[in-house]
Amino acid sequence: MDEPAPELSSFLPSWWPPFEEEESPRSQAATSSEWRRRKARRWQKSAAVEQEQILQKKEKWSKTEDVDRAWERTHEKNAERVLKTIIKLEGLWVKLGQYLSTRADVLPEAYVKCLRQLQDSLPPRPLSEVYRTIKKELGNSPDELFASFDDVPLATASIAQVHRAETKDGQKVVVKVQHDGIKAVILQDLKNALTIVKWLAWAEPQYDFGPVMDEWCSEVPKELDFNLEAENTTKVAQNLDIHNGGNSQFSGDKVDVLLPEVIQHTEKVLVLSYMDGVRLSDINALETMGVNKQVLVETITRSYAHQIFIDGFFNADPHPGNFLVSKEAPFKPILLDFGLTKSLTFDKKQALAKLLLACAEGDYASLLSAFSELGLKLRLDIPEEAMEVTNFFFRRSVPAKESRAALQQMTKEAEDRRKRVEKKLQEQQQEAEEKGGHVRNPVDAFPGDAVFFMRVLNLLRGMSSMLDTEVVYLELMRPFAEATLFSGNILADRNLQQENWIRTNVANSVVEEKLRKFLKQMGTQNRILGVQVCAYKDGKVIIDTAGGVLGKYDPRPVETDSLFPVFSVTKGVTAGLLHRLADQGKINFQEKVSTYWKEFGVNGKEEITVAQVLNHTAGLQNALSSTLQKNPMIMCNWKDTLNLLAQVAPESVPGKEQQYHTLTYGWLCGAIAEKATGKSFQELLEEFLVGPLQVNGEFYVGIPPGVESRLASLTLDLDDLKASLYKLAQTRPLESTGQMANGGLEERLRKATGTMEGDVTSSFATLPFLFNTLFVRRAIIPSANGHFSARALARYYAMLATGGNVPPLPSSEPPVGSHLHNPAKATPVSRKKSKKAKVPAVNIEQKNEVSTLAEKHPTTRLFSNPQILDAFVGRGQYSNLAFQDTRFGLGFMRMGSRDQDLSSSVTEGSLAFGHSGLGGSTAFCDPTHNFSIAVTLNKMNVGDVTADIVRFVTSQLGIPCPSQFSGSGDVGVEMTIVEMPIASSLEREEVGGITEI
Repeated sequence: MDEPAPELSSFLPSWWPPFEEEESPRSQAATSSEWRRRKARRWQKSAAVEQEQILQKKEKWSKTEDVDRAWERTHEKNAERVLKTIIKLEGLWVKLGQYLSTRADVLPEAYVKCLRQLQDSLPPRPLSEVYRTIKKELGNSPDELFASFDDVPLATASIAQVHRAETKDGQKVVVKVQHDGIKAVILQDLKNALTIVKWLAWAEPQYDFGPVMDEWCSEVPKELDFNLEAENTTKVAQNLDIHNGGNSQFSGDKVDVLLPEVIQHTEKVLVLSYMDGVRLSDINALETMGVNKQVLVETITRSYAHQIFIDGFFNADPHPGNFLVSKEAPFKPILLDFGLTKSLTFDKKQALAKLLLACAEGDYASLLSAFSELGLKLRLDIPEEAMEVTNFFFRRSVPAKESRAALQQMTKEAEDRRKRVEKKLQEQQQEAEEKGGHVRNPVDAFPGDAVFFMRVLNLLRGMSSMLDTEVVYLELMRPFAEATLFSGNILADRNLQQENWIRTNVANSVVEEKLRKFLKQMGTQNRILGVQVCAYKDGKVIIDTAGGVLGKYDPRPVETDSLFPVFSVTKGVTAGLLHRLADQGKINFQEKVSTYWKEFGVNGKEEITVAQVLNHTAGLQNALSSTLQKNPMIMCNWKDTLNLLAQVAPESVPGKEQQYHTLTYGWLCGAIAEKATGKSFQELLEEFLVGPLQVNGEFYVGIPPGVESRLASLTLDLDDLKASLYKLAQTRPLESTGQMANGGLEERLRKATGTMEGDVTSSFATLPFLFNTLFVRRAIIPSANGHFSARALARYYAMLATGGNVPPLPSSEPPVGSHLHNPAKATPVSRKKSKKAKVPAVNIEQKNEVSTLAEKHPTTRLFSNPQILDAFVGRGQYSNLAFQDTRFGLGFMRMGSRDQDLSSSVTEGSLAFGHSGLGGSTAFCDPTHNFSIAVTLNKMNVGDVTADIVRFVTSQLGIPCPSQFSGSGDVGVEMTIVEMPIASSLEREEVGGITEI
């Protein structure tokens, strides 16, 4: 049975003010007046619609130029009808008309030109009414208060009209007088609008505009008190430091605008200093004066960026009627009318800044984090659509003459986006109905704070189009967003004196206490943005530290369960999975790949073995490079990539030389695993590693929906990169780098530092943007897109160090393995039941998943082979499967000690193994000393930061430091990367046998 319709009175908030305190034109003969107004509104609407419908039919058989002229005449007539109707309706309708008059980017010129009168040229109220209000508010008539008072108003708008005057002491002023009875009109309009919105939400829950209306109901009544407007005007002037020649707090981008001074104020009368200027809408006058309209619009936009992002207090009504332009060079904008303003809390201000910067950077994780912090909740997993909508919101303005074509394109894109969202909504609705729930709207909650922010951007965009200028808002507002994100939090203080830069959990050892101080020192030097370090010694956690922030534009702190993209560190995990499958008898390293993958055995690949794939000797190091050059994103399509790889031919003889297989390594290993077992790569990863290690939610190759809030975002400082590469070129002579595939290290470094064509740093710079996208993060790329916490990686290598013994779970907060591994699979809860069932439903789901994984994998040893450590590095009985004097064993990077060359380490010495990744993240273990460590970083470096951390920890423990991390000086580790394979060439060049992505 349907719910009964609620009473209209139940929709009104408890704080709603009474209406009886003053009479209005509407309250007189209300019944007949309202009836006449409704009738006029219906007639105007029907006439306009009928005329446009007739014209649409004529379009089919008329000439294009005739149709254009007809449409122009129709728009002019209908615009006049709309204007007359709005003038009769008054109140919020005038506000709506003012807003429409600024949207030259979306409305025909006839509407913009006609409705522009609503900005400041409405019919004035009777002079007797004005005199009466002034005397009531100020105690005397204008003749007694002023030396002169101009009876003809300078401007008349929705709430008040402005008269020019001169005080007794000779100061030129303007007197703003509120319309008599307008308060009751505005409040009645708000009441009616709120009622309609609430009824609509009750009837159609997917169209709930309640938060938007609530925000209007909260802010608009404040505009009726001129005492507040006086305070607002003074506050904005102080924030922009107008009367002291410019802003002093934000010297990086000076805002050069003017504001009037407040002289006197009451609730309904406001006296301000007179500002002599030309109306912003008077384009002919501006052109005659020689005003640079582009500079003018950019200055206004920057002033609003300052108000929003720096001050958190902004004018929410920037229509052209609220601006003048000074008559003398440099023609400064004059900002007027601060009746409708909006205040932002520090957190909301930072969330808006993060929203803009995430959009500019294409950082999906930060974008979704900003949504959450603003209070915008999505019911659907639609990150791509969310980014598209945000980009649309911050889109550049276009001149009015180009707006029609731009609008057509935007409409098409919006329709395509709507269809995609609708399809996902239908799919989720079907799933929800099967489980007793329902999903009717992709948006679960919309933040009121965003309402006026969106309004301001739209008004500014319309103003820009009206003046035929083009503004790129992401670029123009970016410095202000960066300034607020880098203020008042740990991003701002590069000295990192805050106690919370390092997560303050109890230290596991004295070494960890010392390491935290060392990391903070590195942070002071701006070498670290966000970091995790975890280490095991003799099966116990001795270090589990997190510090810094999740991203350059994401000031949330790094936690021990945060997920970092680690590039080629992923290869070590992929190798471990194949070793587990071999230990279980699922695959044999000496077998040909075609034994498991039939389609692979063509074009000279028939004899390639699994061991050759693991040892980087399959001869397919540059396979698919030409395809990837044309379409890099094909690497995200698992099935297509495997199909293409099955058809290629080797570029070198398989088994003859070791060449680093940057991306193909992961695809080859993943395909072997899937073909041999009939299960997906991610299923195998969960079954053979995630479950047994109990690292749920912290161990991924291709992240699932629902973990975005814990993602770290990559960033790169190109100046730091060039400086480090210069140091590397000085400390690593060419002859020490070993065999080169295509040119020497010095040549590559010269390119990297910009002294030759083919600047690799520019290619390098594209990596963070590419790998921060959710499209790449969610793909299956077993060579490059693993997302792990350091504590999960260290636990994995602690298991490998002992030949398969799973260490006991440490005591940590949050506990290791406490997350849902696939959060999106949690049972949706219907909206009506969410208050009672939401939290326990998710908790039960999470508990069940963790306990199920534990029950599936009760064993504490993952390998039965007593020689498994030799298998990892390809020595002993496995020496015939891997080259003995090169950097790679069977999937893992060999890491000999500093005091022993690699070949002797492989045959007889202490040999650590693991894998490092582009940008500095690494994970490895030293079985001889039962030690493992993982370091994850989001500020990419050439390896010097990682080397310093590893050297510090190993020196404190008194164990050998692998040669990759023991170079002299700040730079010199062999894990250094000097080319970028995806963004530009996608061709691999081996540097000393250890180049990796």
